Amino acid sequence: MAALFEELIVLLDLKVVGQPQWHVFPEPGGITGLTLLAESHLAIHTFPEHGFAALNVYCCRPRSRPDFESLVAKRLGAASCEVRELKRGVMA
Repeated sequence: MAALFEELIVLLDLKVVGQPQWHVFPEPGGITGLTLLAESHLAIHTFPEHGFAALNVYCCRPRSRPDFESLVAKRLGAASCEVRELKRGVMA
């Protein structure tokens, strides 16, 4: 998961603020990871007992969309990936 975060940071030209934080839950639990960014944050929550991981890439400005499907297949061994993109913005 750290490799996934590192690859996203490079691909999206993100600026890390501080050290990534990782919490490993007791079996059968998974891992929660968080990296604070100047642009906002990266977070992941894994649920191995359900074969599920939720990755959140939150940026305060638009970026090119990386190939999330290939990234999570390569870094997490995912057999499938569903991407939901939410447009964020400030309403004036």
